[in-house]
Order: sequence, then C-alpha cells, then structure tokens
Amino acid sequence: MPMFLQLLFTVALHSSPTVDDIRRQADAMLPLVKTQIATEWLKGAAQLPDPTPRTLYRGTSWLTPAQYEALAPEEKAKVKTVKADATLYYNTKYGTPIAYARAVDLAAQHGLKTLSGIKLMDFGYGGIGQLRLFAIQGAEAVGVDVDPFLPALYSLPEDTGSFEKGSVKLVDGRYPAEEKTREAVGDGYTLIVSKNTLKRGYIHPERPADKRMLIDLGVSDEAFLASVHDALKPGGMLVIYNLCPAPAPPEKPYVPWADGRSPFTKEQYRHAGLKVVAFDVNDDGPIRKVAHAVGWDQGDQPMDTKKDLFAWYTIVRRENR
Repeated sequence: MPMFLQLLFTVALHSSPTVDDIRRQADAMLPLVKTQIATEWLKGAAQLPDPTPRTLYRGTSWLTPAQYEALAPEEKAKVKTVKADATLYYNTKYGTPIAYARAVDLAAQHGLKTLSGIKLMDFGYGGIGQLRLFAIQGAEAVGVDVDPFLPALYSLPEDTGSFEKGSVKLVDGRYPAEEKTREAVGDGYTLIVSKNTLKRGYIHPERPADKRMLIDLGVSDEAFLASVHDALKPGGMLVIYNLCPAPAPPEKPYVPWADGRSPFTKEQYRHAGLKVVAFDVNDDGPIRKVAHAVGWDQGDQPMDTKKDLFAWYTIVRRENR
C-alpha cells in the first residue's frame, strides 16, 4: 500500500466524519490539479487532526473564553453558548478548505516553486483548514481577518503555533488600516492569497448596496496595494481567487459578492510596483469541476453550477527589486 494511503487509513480510524469528508474531497481533487505543489498540498489532508471540541460564547458579539470569564455573573447570564465541533472548526461559514486547491495550483503554475520554508499570508482567511494544509507543507502560514467569530473559535493553544513542518499564526484586525495589525502581519511573504474577499463588488460596487454587505479596507486603493507590495518579497506574488453566484438582474437588489473581478485596475497594480501576470481571468470551467469533486452539485440542495457558479482570478507579482 502506498505511504499516503497507509497514513490516510491509519488516521481515518480515529477521525470525525467531517475530517473524513475533507480527505475524500482532497482525494477527489487530485486528478484536477496540474502541479506537484498542489498535489502534495491535497495529500496533506491525511494529516489534518480532529480538533478538541470547544464551547463558543455569543453576546452582542462573539467572545473568547477569556472574555467570557471576565464578565460579571449577570452579564454571563445573557450570553448564549454554542458547541463547536469539527464541522464548524474546519468549514466555518464558508465550506471546505479543499476549495483552495485551485488557487494553490494556479500559484504553482505561475511561478511558486515550493511551500516549504516560505512565509504565506491568507487575507480574509475565514477558516483554519487551508492554513494547516499550508503548514503541513512547511509554510509559515499567517491568516488575517476581521471577523470576531474567528478568534472566538480558534482560542485554544493547539490552534496556532508550530504545526507539522510549518506553523500557523492568526491575526485579528484590519490590514493594513491598523498599525498593530500591520506589525503583527509583518513582511517577507512569498505568497499572499485572497479567496472570496478582494472582490470588486465588495470594494467598488457598481450599484448601491447595504454597507453591511461591503468591505471597507480602511485605506485607499493605493495605500492597500503599497502595503501588499511592501509585504511581499521581491518576486513574491498575490493571488486573488473569487467564486461567485449569478449576478442579480437589474430589477433585483444588488448582490456585491456576485462580482468577483479584481477591485483594482491594471494601472493601479503597476503604479504600486506589481507586475500583472493574469488579470480577471475567467475560471468557470475549472471551478465547476472542483464543485463536482467536493460535492456542491450533490445532496439535498444541489447547486446548479452552470447557472450559479462563476470564478475569476488575478495574479500579480512584486518586481525583483
């Protein structure tokens, strides 16, 4: 039996249904990726552990256990508790981390040489699974997000720090708008990936939209791209990969997340010292194959991928100087 299958079989004996599902999805994805980096990243799913079950606390916002314990008894009484299992831990509100495989494969096709020993940022990470997969391959993986749900969910010592050959670090805050967040993020990145966060519809909507459904970067486009440039090593790349539903017709309310094109123009990237490698490339065909592999078009409420799943990607690289 091949070593990968031996490891998968051994770990699966003691894994939850969610972790088993992630491993099956990774196995189904293997024929769809073209690079060794993406292949090894997917095989790393065999090493994902079951997380320790934990309790989350929800008041007016999500609370970490330490924040909950600091409350007065009368305030604690107003807080709801939520049991977090492996499904919430790995899939959070956004689904399987295996959906990142397409972005990993594209990064490798466009010049990423290895994940081992590199520093990698996931801007708007939304869940820890893909960061752990990066760490298994030896990356120093840094996730950045503003959602208070995430530090509440990932509050145990096992969630961050050294993991397999790499490490996982989570940064809670607005990047690059907050100085403390910029300092925590640092620089020296070979790869910055952003999936389903840097969308034109979120940042520069073409129609009026509820501000609660938009993303305010807190800085100008120019300042954001300057921070990306400075965070990247010379030759490092930014990969923006966005999945989207069908846009709303003109007579319906605008759906910001349906516009997954780059929020920044080619000229803005170039002005920031970032070479445009691929810009607003349509990726509908490949992502629909991914959707089938991970089961989005199956089950009780199957997605009609031809009518309601679209994808775009943009890749830019810091000049070698």
